[in-house]
Amino acid sequence: MKLGARMIKTGLAVALALYVSYLIGSSSIIAGMTALFSIQPSIYRSVQSIIEQVQANIIGALSAIIVVLTLGKDPFIIGFTIVIVIALCIKFNMKENTVLLALVAVIAIMETTDMPFFQFTLLRFSSLMIGIFSSFIVNLVFLPPKYETKLFSNIDRNTSDILQWLRITTRHLSDRPALREEIERIDSELMNVDHTYSLYQEERTYLKKRRFQKARKLILFRHLMATTRKSFDVLKTFCKLENEMDKVPEEFRQTLITELDKTIHAHEKIILSVMGRIRPEKNPIEESGVPDIPALVEYLIQFYENRDDEKEQLMFLPLATRLMDYHHQLMRLQKLVTTYQHYHSTEQINVGKKQKPAVK
Repeated sequence: MKLGARMIKTGLAVALALYVSYLIGSSSIIAGMTALFSIQPSIYRSVQSIIEQVQANIIGALSAIIVVLTLGKDPFIIGFTIVIVIALCIKFNMKENTVLLALVAVIAIMETTDMPFFQFTLLRFSSLMIGIFSSFIVNLVFLPPKYETKLFSNIDRNTSDILQWLRITTRHLSDRPALREEIERIDSELMNVDHTYSLYQEERTYLKKRRFQKARKLILFRHLMATTRKSFDVLKTFCKLENEMDKVPEEFRQTLITELDKTIHAHEKIILSVMGRIRPEKNPIEESGVPDIPALVEYLIQFYENRDDEKEQLMFLPLATRLMDYHHQLMRLQKLVTTYQHYHSTEQINVGKKQKPAVK
């Protein structure tokens, strides 16, 4: 079992909330529960969340105080108060977790007690605040997220899997059920990559120089992700046309394998170039042999456009489209990487591992 940073931070936040609440004599259970709801995946979201959560707790606490002083603590009255608080939170467009915290505030304050009401309310409200601020402090200080490293690692891993399956599939070596399972898994993984990109994009930088650096890296990551998506589209198309590939001439099949291998090799070398393992002045595509995908697609279209069967004429059109999209995106990525490394050679993507000397 692998322990993630967020799991560890959640445990630390709860422990800190329990310890502080115990010291001041407030409710440790409420503080711990609030800490569980308040932990966030990024520092930026923590800052956004803490403002909203404080507002929600104030709404919940004030509503509970007003209702207790005017109507009492009957269970039906508590339920009525919860309805009012939910309505107020929805009116202010608060998130679901934030609404839950407001409801916890209502129930905590409206609980029956022998303690003086305002003293009891202050202790319960302080417990809620302890939980919120404990999560914020832990998120800020302990194990700050490294989304740049995580994002590149995910892109690199998924790209390698896709290109490996492309090599196998074009040679008719893939196990069809296994390939379908892998396609579903990779599709889910690419959704996680998009989510990680969003978290990385949200991270704030306050120095002007760092902001420009991050903006350039965001563009580079976006193109890396787009190229990976295009290669994945090619893989899915090959999976759908696996049986039909037996009908194409052997000469074309060998040409397809050769040109696609060049494209895959070029894609792999661009990734290595971004990692700093290939010298910037080396062109990965030229070093791999320039793939002539447009000529391959033209040959494919010419071969099938003379067929009498309209279905056969259109059979490989999706593949031709996907191959051209992949080729054009790869060319754009190569230009972007070359420009980035030429004009911003001091900026490097944090790949999480110590970079090896450039390949000469």
